[in-house]
Amino acid sequence: MAFQSKNIFVNLPVKNLNESVDFFSKLGFEFNPQFTDENATCMIIGENIFAMLLVEDYFKSFIKKEIADATTTTEVIVALSAESREQVDEIVNKAFAAGAKHYNEPVDHGFMYSWSFQDINDHLWELVYMDENEVQQ
Repeated sequence: MAFQSKNIFVNLPVKNLNESVDFFSKLGFEFNPQFTDENATCMIIGENIFAMLLVEDYFKSFIKKEIADATTTTEVIVALSAESREQVDEIVNKAFAAGAKHYNEPVDHGFMYSWSFQDINDHLWELVYMDENEVQQ
């Protein structure tokens, strides 16, 4: 039997936790107060999908390597599915209004539509809509 996890927790270093919570709140995300303190918060992305936003010093306590400088390097793109093309545009435009930087222009493949931004900590996020009727199973 192949390994299948029930949950995913993406851990991301942030410079200022309060500013990060404010930014993602403006995009419509909520946070689990049980896993929130001055060092970290648990951002709820989906039913079993979470982003742990950890202040850099706290993040460093879990690793032996240096934290990647997201202003000059990319280690990950967090891609999230959207319900529609309109929702992609809505979320990305909210991100820009909240202080995100432009990263890529929208990409339209007909059956798939995506748009990316850099959050206030320079992490890359991509919103993607796929027409499930067009995806071969």
